[in-house]
Amino acid sequence: MDRIPVLVDSIDTISKLGVSASLRYENAIRLVDEHEVDEQTIVFVVGAQLDEDLERLLRRTHGRSRNRIVLVVSSLREEELLSAVSYGVCALVWRHEATPTQLVNTASRVASGQAALPPDLVTRLLRQITRIQGSGGTTPQQSSATAGLDEREISVLKLIAGGLDTKEIALELSYSERTIKNVLHDITRRFNLRNRAHAVAYAMQEGYL
Repeated sequence: MDRIPVLVDSIDTISKLGVSASLRYENAIRLVDEHEVDEQTIVFVVGAQLDEDLERLLRRTHGRSRNRIVLVVSSLREEELLSAVSYGVCALVWRHEATPTQLVNTASRVASGQAALPPDLVTRLLRQITRIQGSGGTTPQQSSATAGLDEREISVLKLIAGGLDTKEIALELSYSERTIKNVLHDITRRFNLRNRAHAVAYAMQEGYL
């Protein structure tokens, strides 16, 4: 099995070294430098909180190569969730839970196309979307050319919300993994959603889940 290429980045050298040390001897992970980054690389961005410096780093990372980003932070305010998602964050690990096992599991899920947000963050993301929509702000909107989610799409999103990965969803619904990935790609494209966690939050907000 190929090792997962991971770049660890941070505005804080000690934080960067700490996460790098946790992953260095994991057989499933291959740590890379910036000049080795390609489209398969997962970037772990480490910080205490989403301040201006960390936001700038996220923006630079996302704009450079559209890599999948895992955010490792001590805390994240509710109003910062959409910002994090908009910068390509598809997984989050709390720093106090950032054990080598947790980091590897998160990298594996992201590498297989999964989102990995703690359940409490999905709920908070939903509340944030609802609040913005209620105030007339901008969030992903359903175009006039679409008619919502169909039964298969809803079934897939329900299983994602239940914590299943692509393989498990395919087995549960008797589809191929490629079909599940295509369903999710179509949902995120149609509704301008960032990733799977965002799709689940959107479906909850619209009353599908």
